[in-house]
Amino acid sequence: MALLDGFTHHRIATGTVDVHLAQGGEGPPLLLLHGFPETHAMWRTVAPDLARHYTVVAADLRGYGDSDKPADPADSDHALYSKRAMAADMVAAMAALGYPRFRLAAHDRGARVAHRLALDHPETVERLCLMDIVPGSVVYGTMDQRVATAYWHWFFLIQPAPFPERLLGLDAEFVLTSALRGLSPHAGQGEASPFPPAVMKEYLRCFRDPATLHAMCEDYRAGAGIDLAHEAEDRRLGRRIHCPTLVLWGKKGLVGRAYDPLAVWGEVCRDLQGEALDCGHFLPEERPQDVLRALLDFMG
Repeated sequence: MALLDGFTHHRIATGTVDVHLAQGGEGPPLLLLHGFPETHAMWRTVAPDLARHYTVVAADLRGYGDSDKPADPADSDHALYSKRAMAADMVAAMAALGYPRFRLAAHDRGARVAHRLALDHPETVERLCLMDIVPGSVVYGTMDQRVATAYWHWFFLIQPAPFPERLLGLDAEFVLTSALRGLSPHAGQGEASPFPPAVMKEYLRCFRDPATLHAMCEDYRAGAGIDLAHEAEDRRLGRRIHCPTLVLWGKKGLVGRAYDPLAVWGEVCRDLQGEALDCGHFLPEERPQDVLRALLDFMG
């Protein structure tokens, strides 16, 4: 379902998976990455205005939306859904489009991919915006009851297959709706909601796919294992993000209430700025004009 007016849709072969993406506009390339439990369509209210200034590429992460969903073997280390693998997908997809270097803005799980991409492929990223996350190692390393309650899905989705996949599939619509509202409890309802019916229909189309449910679980299983190992390696080697980085977070969401994002990311980024927006977790959908203003000011 096309929710980005004026954008063309492509499937790009990366050598490992095919990535689905929407492309529009003219100017310097800007890659947009979504989070859980959504697709590239989360950028629908921001991307058209960005496309007046940039060549915008809004991609579905591996396992999400209409991108490929490889199946890990049962005894794997979930490396197929590591942020390292997902980041490599995006570097290859952008190179295939003719963009070996680009700006990058990303939310939630996509921001975790962007974090990894900026460390593993620093030559590709001109400017980086991370929305409403702190590093996974910080979340797991400072976990308390408040965070665990809000991030219940971090622990449910990592249970061995097929336990969470089967339960999610029993009432996918209820789970999807609950997840969206749970992460942004202050968001509106109905047509006034940041998730209007047409958007919910598209998210649900993807969320009902058993392969997507498995991929989402694999994403979180990787986040609780191999991704933490990669972050530990970064700390051991003193690796940091060198490109200019903007951090945005929702002051009503968990990140804004449980962490000091600038202090946390200051340990990772050499050139950092940031601000809190008056919203919950889904910044591009709850406060699209604020996100647009911040990105246009920062991306140059």
